[in-house]
Amino acid sequence: MSGSAPRIVMKFGGTSVGDLDRIRAVAERVKKQKDAGCDVLVVVSAMAGETNRLVGFCQSLSALHDPKEYDSIVATGEQVTSGLLAIALQNLGVPSRSFAGWQVPIRTDSAHGKASLDSIDGEKLLGCMAEGMVPVVAGFQGVAPDGRVSTLGRGGSDTSAVALAAAIKADRCDIYTDVDGIYTTDPRIVPKARKLDKITYEEMLELASVGAKVLQTRSVGLAMREGVRVQVLSSFADGPAVMEGHLPGSLVVDEDEIVEKKLVTGIAYSRDEAKLSVRRIPDRPGIAAAIFGPMSEAHVNVDMIVQSTGADGTTNMTFTTSKSDLPQAINVLESVRDSVQYEELATDPDIVKVSVVGTGMRSHAGVASTMFRTLSERSINIQAISTSEIKISVLVAAEYAELAVRALHTAYGLDNV
Repeated sequence: MSGSAPRIVMKFGGTSVGDLDRIRAVAERVKKQKDAGCDVLVVVSAMAGETNRLVGFCQSLSALHDPKEYDSIVATGEQVTSGLLAIALQNLGVPSRSFAGWQVPIRTDSAHGKASLDSIDGEKLLGCMAEGMVPVVAGFQGVAPDGRVSTLGRGGSDTSAVALAAAIKADRCDIYTDVDGIYTTDPRIVPKARKLDKITYEEMLELASVGAKVLQTRSVGLAMREGVRVQVLSSFADGPAVMEGHLPGSLVVDEDEIVEKKLVTGIAYSRDEAKLSVRRIPDRPGIAAAIFGPMSEAHVNVDMIVQSTGADGTTNMTFTTSKSDLPQAINVLESVRDSVQYEELATDPDIVKVSVVGTGMRSHAGVASTMFRTLSERSINIQAISTSEIKISVLVAAEYAELAVRALHTAYGLDNV
């Protein structure tokens, strides 16, 4: 892609830059990659816990704070980290310069707090790299059309890194975190979970969308669209510079790069789910639009949707959203109560979504029946089901999360791979 010198984006998450000693260690790792003959661009998150601290300030002052001011506050975490890492690199003799999102510039839409990327001008960064410098870019942020600082939502630094890799036509985007790769499921729940050498964009996108926290969903989708090869690896495992042919982490790639496709690649779960049930709605055309249109306008993301019609001619609409979006979702539903004419609104935050994912599902039958039988044998009631071509998700009571994950990991033969 980039000629003779490999062009690598290195992204470091919050735990990787959690204090000054870790920032020094990151600087040493970046220097090692640079000394190996790579052109390097670095993207950083805020120090671990810093974004939560800043968000807490906003929420303490006002539960319904101005999202533009929220962005100006929470974006400072990454700006601090990028400046500190640039200083640490300079101290090692590596020319470096920090960039805030607006200085690149990274342009976004106007949805403050959860902005989407519009465009990135990589010329300034490429110019720095051509001069032998290492640009250190603050992740998670950009500039909105009105010139105000914008943020991409929690986990947005991954999206920043992939987008920058696409903008500078990098050979690879290495995401350094506190785990050494992508596993068949959470190894804290299932000790037999194994690290995957490679996983397809589609599988990773589905796993990320249903709770796997290794990569942020938008970053995977962007990587798939732009053809950016992404590696997930640990920032705490020492070793030589990471070069093609000796990649220690898990690589997210196009399906063509994977020879043997498993029936099920992984099991994911999400505790960040809340269920809302709008009950006894007069059954007439346009009900779904009347509910979910305002949800979209309020930037509330809706996931699983189940509609059922009773014998009395009324409809029940049940759907899930993130727990953080639950208050806003309730506000929206209360605002449309007169127009929708529902009788009751019920909410349940004590649920978990459990999903099985694998490209092998396309060519094999019986995946769903195995899931349903396995949960039934353990007396786990399924509250809702959704499917895609390579994914099956179910909603169950939160208390059964770990039991469900362990049982499904075993049922699909992932314990023995």
